[in-house]
Order: sequence, then C-alpha cells, then structure tokens
Amino acid sequence: MSDDMTSRIEDSPTTHDVKTWRRAELGRLLEFGAASLRSDGGASWLDDEGRPEVGRPVETWITARMAHSYALSSLLGFPGGRDRAELALSGLTGPLQDPVHGGWFASVGPDAAIDGTKAAYAHAFVVLAASSGVQAGVPSAGALLDEALTVLEQHFWDADQTLLVDEWDRSWTTLSPYRGINANMHGVEAMLAAADATDDPLWRARAAGVADRVVQWARSTSWRIPEHFTSDWRPDLELNADNPRDRFKPYGSTPGHGFEWARLLLQVDAAQGTEGRRTAAARELFDRAAADGFDGSGFVYTVDWDGAAVERRRFHWVAAEAVAAAEVLAAVTGEDRFVELSQQWWILIRERFVDDRGSWHHELDPENAPSQDVWQGKPDIYHAVQAVLVPDLPVTGSFAESARRSGSW
Repeated sequence: MSDDMTSRIEDSPTTHDVKTWRRAELGRLLEFGAASLRSDGGASWLDDEGRPEVGRPVETWITARMAHSYALSSLLGFPGGRDRAELALSGLTGPLQDPVHGGWFASVGPDAAIDGTKAAYAHAFVVLAASSGVQAGVPSAGALLDEALTVLEQHFWDADQTLLVDEWDRSWTTLSPYRGINANMHGVEAMLAAADATDDPLWRARAAGVADRVVQWARSTSWRIPEHFTSDWRPDLELNADNPRDRFKPYGSTPGHGFEWARLLLQVDAAQGTEGRRTAAARELFDRAAADGFDGSGFVYTVDWDGAAVERRRFHWVAAEAVAAAEVLAAVTGEDRFVELSQQWWILIRERFVDDRGSWHHELDPENAPSQDVWQGKPDIYHAVQAVLVPDLPVTGSFAESARRSGSW
C-alpha cells in the first residue's frame, strides 16, 4: 500500500460517518435507478446521465437486477422500494416472458422485436429477482419464483454434471455447445436466494455442489478461474483470444469473478451451516484476484493464464466485487488485512467511480478517466447497491436474507 493511500486511510472518516455515507449512497443509487422503471413493466437501459435509452431493447437481466435491488431496499425500509420492485417484476410477468414456449426472452425491442435467446445467465437473475421479491412481500413474486425454478430445473440443470448449461434457442430445441462459469456463478447466487425464499434445502445443496466444482477447476489453474468450457466441460482457455473485450465471454481469467466467487463461497458456508469449510479456498481466490487484478491504481478487467493484464480498463463492478469480498472475508476471518484492503478500495471507489450524477462510472480507461469504449451508459445499479450494503449486513446465503435479518437501516 502506498504511503499516500495509508495517509488517506488514517485520515478517513469514522466508522459512523462511513456508514452514514453508505446509507446516503444507497439512497442516491436507488433514486438514480428509478428512472429506468417503465410504466408498462421492466427496466430500461440508462445513459450516462440516468435517462432511459428508449431506442434500446428492454433486457431481462437488467430488469431482474433492478427488481432485486428495489426488493432489497424495501426490506431495509426505504420508501417506495416494494412498489418499485413490483413494477420491475411486472416486466418479467409481462412482456419479457415467453407466452408460447415458456421462460424469458433475452430482450424485447421498442418495435416489439424479440431476441428469443434463452440464457441461463438471464434466467438466474429472474430467480434472484423473484426470490428477493418473495422476501420483500411483493404479491406477484411467489408465482414468478415457482415458474422460474421450474424452468431452471427443466431446461438448464444438467443432473449428470450438476451444473447449469448455458443457452437455448427460443423453442428449447437447440442447445449451444458453449458452457460457462459466469452463468453458474449467478446460478449459485440465485439458488442460495431461492433456498432462503422457499426454505428448500435442495437449492442450497446444488449451489454448494456448483461452487465446489469451480474450486476444483480453479485450484488446477493457480486459482485463476477458467470461464469458458466445451460441451463436455473441458476448459477452453483460449476462447476469444482474438476478441478479448467481449462483454460476457472475455478471453482469459477475470479477477472480478475471483472476488465474486470468494464471497459466494463464504455465503454457501453461512447458508449450509458449514462455516470455515470453504474459507481457505475463498482466501486463495481472493489473493489471486488481488495479485493479478489490482495494479496499485485500479483493477484490470482480464489477465492471461500467467497473470499478465490483457484488458486494463477498469469496470465499476470489479471494484464493487473486490470491496464486497474484502468486507465479507474481514467479517468471517477477523483478519486485519481484509479490513485494510476494504478501506483502501472504498477510497478508490469514492474518488474514481462515484460520480456527480447519482451513480458510478461504469468504466474507466487504464489512466482512470471515465470511458465508454466497452460499456455505454449505466445499465443498472446492482453491483454498486450490493457493495454499499455488504459491510452493514450479517453474512447469510443471500442479500435478501441478510437484509431481512438486519431490518430497517
């Protein structure tokens, strides 16, 4: 840690002041994101100023993440949270739901053009949104969760591999040969949330099984998580080497996902009552992600299999997941180094990502200046909302369960 950063930590506000800032920041993010909510259901993509981009399609993953965020706000006592969550969920029970084949479209365009791709990534977020909605008492959430879990079980769960397959066509007749860890990561998040909403231990057991498979793969590659796989689940380490900026399938290892998995492992243990079982693996994933990803002035997006940076642009979600993992590891282990890193990274986030428009810059260039080369605008508030919540909530299997136990802020 640099002397300058150490000085700023020593001069930083008190714990009470920081919690007050986080609560205010949560309120700011929630107000910014509210502009995305559509009267006909769903959530629009927001531009950099927070204005809905009406020419873009309404996407399932964004709608679901917004619904989840507002359900959390309702559980924490923020005014209007339940109504906003219900409005977002109405997009998932309305225009984004496929009335013919079941499941959810990837998106519906302004001219009613449909992207009928059925992706595990988007469907995992539907499960997450519905689960959080159930916890928040949103009336429509229970039936939505039942439907979403049925679809997840029937179409995405590979019982032989105990993992989620990735992508179908609209009619569920053609399955892509691609297999991915990103969808399974959010599947773990969703299954833990579903277990808390339904009290069905099956979903906790499945989440734990997926997490343990990922740990095995990561251990064999120096704790850099393989992201892409062939249809028979062999790591495809060179996928997109010629297209390293792909939004959802970038080449190489993604340190941000190493941080995210570290947190999820600890949440799996909290959910199953197996505290300590996966802590060593969580430390390994965190330490590898920090060593590869943090270059002293920010977090790179991707690295190669020797740890050299491939894409040096800084994305807000990576910083959010880094600080969230540090906070949870600090809570679980009590180790000072995680506290110190979380303090350092909160300073970085507040100085470089938090903007004056009500949200966070979603992308910075390698010199930490705001950029939109890969991500245009500010699609949603999910990562930032969860990051500001983590330090002040108990560690459980899901954010909704943690918020429910915590009560009003």
